[in-house]
Amino acid sequence: MNKYHILALSIICDAVGYLSFVIPGIGEFSDVVWAPLSAWIMTKLYKGKPGKIAGIISFIEEALPGVDVIPTFTLMWLYTYVFTKAKVSNP
Repeated sequence: MNKYHILALSIICDAVGYLSFVIPGIGEFSDVVWAPLSAWIMTKLYKGKPGKIAGIISFIEEALPGVDVIPTFTLMWLYTYVFTKAKVSNP
């Protein structure tokens, strides 16, 4: 999967996290279901130690009330593909 497919999935996952604000009354229940699912998806999209740390952060962010507006998946994509570029060896 290339980095732009991962970006699209990250934006979709952030949008799903925002749905708890759209449907009043159901938001709390959806967070109970979405928090562990988002952590699992985060660890699958971003491998290694950074993915595990991001999964924990995603779980906490989705489980706590009021901080669902943080785009955790998109921020992790930026961290992975923009701020920490993979080292490329020059021939």
